Amino acid sequence: MQEFITHDINETHEWAKKFATGLHAPMTIALHGDLGVGKSEIARTIIQTLCGADTVVPSPTFTLVQTYNFGGKKISHFDLYRISDAAELVEIGLGYAVQNDICLIEWPDIANDILPENTMHVYISEYKDGRKIIIK
Repeated sequence: MQEFITHDINETHEWAKKFATGLHAPMTIALHGDLGVGKSEIARTIIQTLCGADTVVPSPTFTLVQTYNFGGKKISHFDLYRISDAAELVEIGLGYAVQNDICLIEWPDIANDILPENTMHVYISEYKDGRKIIIK
């Protein structure tokens, strides 16, 4: 387990940039935290670090998944908030993505049964004016 404290949004972005440099495919990162705590912001920073700062990264809240290409690999950014039936995970390609891509998954609890054993779980919570980030 690792724990990080960031004091503001700029430090959170810097943490996410450093975190991104250690990622490779296939790798699954489950982003846990309350609504508005910064899961999408961290995912956006990771994607822009790997794919380029000018990469447009919309929230996948309504599309459920957005994919990005970098260096012959893919990043799949999932938002499972609106998924109510785990069977839908197959339809949106989660099973394939966790075996082949860097997967960033917001609201991952419904997918617990299909996440790889080596999934990195990142827990984000408010901490003073910044965030506490715990990686398990």
